Amino acid sequence: MSTRIITPVAEFADLLPQDYRELVANGPFFARRGLKDLGTFKEIIEEHPHCAGCGVALGVRLVAASLPAPADTIIIGTPGCSFFGLAQTAVNYSNTAFGNQNAVASGLKRMLSLRYPDRHKDVVVLVGDGGIADIGLDMTLHSWFRREKIVTIMVDNEVYGNTGGQESGMTKEGQVLNMAPGGKKFPKIPVFEIAKVSGCAYAAKVTVASPRMIEKAVNRAVLVARQVGPTYLQIYTPCPTNLKFSPDQTVRVAAEAEKGYYAVEEFITDEAARCLQQLTTES
Repeated sequence: MSTRIITPVAEFADLLPQDYRELVANGPFFARRGLKDLGTFKEIIEEHPHCAGCGVALGVRLVAASLPAPADTIIIGTPGCSFFGLAQTAVNYSNTAFGNQNAVASGLKRMLSLRYPDRHKDVVVLVGDGGIADIGLDMTLHSWFRREKIVTIMVDNEVYGNTGGQESGMTKEGQVLNMAPGGKKFPKIPVFEIAKVSGCAYAAKVTVASPRMIEKAVNRAVLVARQVGPTYLQIYTPCPTNLKFSPDQTVRVAAEAEKGYYAVEEFITDEAARCLQQLTTES
């Protein structure tokens, strides 16, 4: 990635908010950074339009800060809460029609592999539970069946947050929401378990209460996808607006979930494990 393509022309530079100018001047483009460096570089603007305490915004920020090669990464999104933060990050980003993000990502990955045969170009799907588990489940699964070398990351807030609080397939059974006053009638869709039997070489389930685990999982997912095949990361990003808890309790709510039904879990195939071992030895 060249910052030339995101640098405003001189005639308009002074019209952009300072926040956006800092993304260009101090984004995570060419130096290897990580979570330990948060605060020393600009991965997302401060005045993004997410609700106070939004778990998705935190998840997006942690993923953006964990990418091993942000300058050579394109994130594919879809309409939903995740879009609002992703459009404000210092990473190449493309929005799609709702649910077809894995199909678009597959095509982009193939095109980039042809255009840059000697350089890794990482394609990362980063969307919510509706895009991956509900409307986009067919295209998600078929990208895994075809062994497309892309990363799929779900920011799972367990609700359709930006359209009033409808239940999603990832909502917990029994959860009462604005538009599910009688409670969810069936369990969460087991996407993590489906990923393990549908072709993913690596998968992880984690919450925003464990940022170091997110960093580790993002790195592993990207590195394995480059050489082996599709990978999947599921991050619990609770929604204070629709789950009705105080915005300053997001990490606490995630930590409580991590003690129970959202316990940290990893899956890795033998081939992916050998790949990571080889990369560790070479470095």
